Amino acid sequence: MSEKKGVLFHVNDADAAKQRAALRNIENLLVEMPNMRVELVIQGDAVNMAASSQSRWPGEIQALQDKGVSTVVCLNSMKANNLTEGDLLPSMTIVPSAVGELVRRQQEGMAYVKP
Repeated sequence: MSEKKGVLFHVNDADAAKQRAALRNIENLLVEMPNMRVELVIQGDAVNMAASSQSRWPGEIQALQDKGVSTVVCLNSMKANNLTEGDLLPSMTIVPSAVGELVRRQQEGMAYVKP
């Protein structure tokens, strides 16, 4: 069995309840495992949670980033929604595709969670 190198949380839904559930799941994990490497991958219809003008969660996302959570946004989803890097909340990392990011990280041994 390979050792897990962290956890990926994948959000691709515009539904606020699903987005909030993902953020709560990350918060809960960090209470139990404060040193866990966590990456939040934002894709598709969830790209609104990364856009500074649309996000319902800027404070929650910043608090997670302050705890070391990486926030990754899919460039394909950004393009589909006419978003640029300047439209995003601070400290977001842009990757060419969320699918590629998810595959790469899982090959590195990270666990996958889709709330």
